[in-house]
Amino acid sequence: QVQLVESGGGLVQPGGSLRLSCTASGFPFNTYWMHWVRQAPGKELEWVATIAYNGAAVSYADSVKGRFTISRDNAKNTLYLQMNRLKSENTAQYYCAQTQEGRNRGRGTQVTVSS
Repeated sequence: QVQLVESGGGLVQPGGSLRLSCTASGFPFNTYWMHWVRQAPGKELEWVATIAYNGAAVSYADSVKGRFTISRDNAKNTLYLQMNRLKSENTAQYYCAQTQEGRNRGRGTQVTVSS
Protein backbone atom coordinates (compact mmCIF):
# COMPACT_ATOMS: atom_id res chain seq x y z
CA GLN A 1 0.00 0.00 0.00
CA VAL A 2 0.99 3.64 -0.36
CA GLN A 3 3.43 4.78 2.32
CA LEU A 4 4.75 8.30 2.66
CA VAL A 5 7.07 9.17 5.54
CA GLU A 6 8.02 12.78 6.13
CA SER A 7 11.01 13.94 8.15
CA GLY A 8 13.18 16.99 8.73
CA GLY A 9 10.86 19.23 10.68
CA GLY A 10 11.80 21.02 13.86
CA LEU A 11 12.04 24.31 15.69
CA VAL A 12 13.73 27.11 13.79
CA GLN A 13 14.06 30.85 14.30
CA PRO A 14 12.44 33.32 11.90
CA GLY A 15 14.67 33.75 8.88
CA GLY A 16 16.10 30.26 9.24
CA SER A 17 15.96 27.26 6.93
CA LEU A 18 14.82 23.67 7.01
CA ARG A 19 14.83 20.84 4.48
CA LEU A 20 11.98 18.39 4.60
CA SER A 21 12.16 14.93 3.09
CA CYS A 22 9.47 12.43 2.18
CA THR A 23 10.29 8.80 1.44
CA ALA A 24 7.73 7.00 -0.68
CA SER A 25 6.94 3.32 -1.16
CA GLY A 26 4.14 1.09 -2.36
CA PHE A 27 3.52 2.84 -5.68
CA PRO A 28 5.50 3.84 -8.79
CA PHE A 29 6.86 7.11 -7.40
CA ASN A 30 8.55 8.11 -10.66
CA THR A 31 5.19 8.26 -12.47
CA TYR A 32 3.38 10.47 -9.95
CA TRP A 33 3.18 14.21 -9.65
CA MET A 34 3.83 14.89 -5.95
CA HIS A 35 2.77 17.64 -3.60
CA TRP A 36 3.51 19.28 -0.28
CA VAL A 37 0.58 20.47 1.79
CA ARG A 38 0.43 21.86 5.31
CA GLN A 39 -2.00 22.46 8.12
CA ALA A 40 -1.53 25.18 10.68
CA PRO A 41 -3.25 24.98 14.06
CA GLY A 42 -6.93 25.76 13.72
CA LYS A 43 -6.74 26.11 9.94
CA GLU A 44 -7.62 24.00 6.94
CA LEU A 45 -5.19 21.96 4.91
CA GLU A 46 -3.32 24.23 2.48
CA TRP A 47 -1.47 23.36 -0.73
CA VAL A 48 2.18 24.46 -0.72
CA ALA A 49 3.96 23.10 -3.81
CA THR A 50 3.78 20.58 -6.66
CA ILE A 51 6.39 18.85 -8.79
CA ALA A 52 5.94 16.88 -12.00
CA TYR A 53 6.74 13.16 -12.08
CA ASN A 54 10.09 13.89 -13.75
CA GLY A 55 10.81 17.16 -11.97
CA ALA A 56 10.40 19.16 -15.17
CA ALA A 57 7.63 21.37 -13.82
CA VAL A 58 7.07 22.91 -10.41
CA SER A 59 4.50 25.28 -8.95
CA TYR A 60 4.13 27.08 -5.62
CA ALA A 61 1.56 28.83 -3.52
CA ASP A 62 2.06 32.59 -3.71
CA SER A 63 2.84 32.72 -0.01
CA VAL A 64 5.98 30.57 -0.39
CA LYS A 65 7.13 31.47 -3.90
CA GLY A 66 10.77 32.55 -3.93
CA ARG A 67 11.47 31.06 -0.50
CA PHE A 68 10.57 27.36 -0.84
CA THR A 69 11.93 24.88 -3.40
CA ILE A 70 10.38 21.51 -4.16
CA SER A 71 12.54 18.78 -5.69
CA ARG A 72 12.71 15.02 -6.03
CA ASP A 73 15.13 12.16 -6.47
CA ASN A 74 13.34 9.36 -8.28
CA ALA A 75 16.26 6.98 -7.81
CA LYS A 76 15.73 7.30 -4.05
CA ASN A 77 11.93 7.56 -4.13
CA THR A 78 12.27 10.77 -2.17
CA LEU A 79 10.58 14.16 -2.31
CA TYR A 80 12.10 17.29 -0.78
CA LEU A 81 11.05 20.74 0.32
CA GLN A 82 13.79 23.28 0.95
CA MET A 83 12.38 26.11 3.04
CA ASN A 84 14.34 29.34 3.40
CA ARG A 85 13.63 32.68 5.10
CA LEU A 86 11.03 31.01 7.27
CA LYS A 87 8.33 33.09 8.93
CA SER A 88 6.21 32.45 12.00
CA GLU A 89 3.18 31.97 9.75
CA ASN A 90 4.91 28.96 8.18
CA THR A 91 4.41 27.05 11.43
CA ALA A 92 2.39 23.96 10.53
CA GLN A 93 2.35 20.22 10.12
CA TYR A 94 3.80 19.53 6.68
CA TYR A 95 2.74 16.55 4.59
CA CYS A 96 3.73 15.06 1.29
CA ALA A 97 0.77 13.81 -0.69
CA GLN A 98 -0.30 12.24 -3.95
CA THR A 99 -2.82 15.01 -4.66
CA GLN A 100 -2.99 18.78 -4.20
CA GLU A 101 -5.95 18.22 -1.88
CA GLY A 102 -3.75 16.14 0.39
CA ARG A 103 -5.20 12.74 -0.34
CA ASN A 104 -2.95 9.79 0.47
CA ARG A 105 -0.57 11.79 2.61
CA GLY A 106 1.85 10.73 5.28
CA ARG A 107 1.72 11.47 9.01
CA GLY A 108 3.56 14.71 8.50
CA THR A 109 6.43 16.51 10.15
CA GLN A 110 6.02 19.52 12.43
CA VAL A 111 7.67 22.81 11.53
CA THR A 112 7.69 25.48 14.21
CA VAL A 113 9.09 28.92 13.45
CA SER A 114 9.60 30.87 16.62
CA SER A 115 12.19 32.96 18.40
